[in-house]
Amino acid sequence: MTPDGMKRMPLTRGSDRYNEARDAMMEIIMRWAAARRTDNYKTLSAELAAEGFAVPYFSKLMSELLESACREADRAGAPGMLTAIVVNNATSRPSQQFFTLAEQSPFRRQDRPGWEWEAERDIVFEHAQTEAAD
Repeated sequence: MTPDGMKRMPLTRGSDRYNEARDAMMEIIMRWAAARRTDNYKTLSAELAAEGFAVPYFSKLMSELLESACREADRAGAPGMLTAIVVNNATSRPSQQFFTLAEQSPFRRQDRPGWEWEAERDIVFEHAQTEAAD
């Protein structure tokens, strides 16, 4: 048990528990997006904890889950990079890991002239509002 009474179960990439945490993360981020809001890693960590997933906001696990969530949303046909709206509290921008992921396949955002993360954020907002309306 963790100090807050949560049962700590390992979140190993590819395990059912990991996928459940990733899916919970995606749902949380989509709720934020439907409300057209960005939020930070610490808030995401707290919301995941409320759903039973211990994912420290400053951890490698958080980075891995964010990447996994972004890739899963892409596989599901989302038009933007889902995790564009999870930002660093100090800068109000996504972390460097987001920008590194944006350069990788299938995203390759550097191939889009003038691409800015804010445009990606807006695509995520629009998609979430369309999804919420359906």
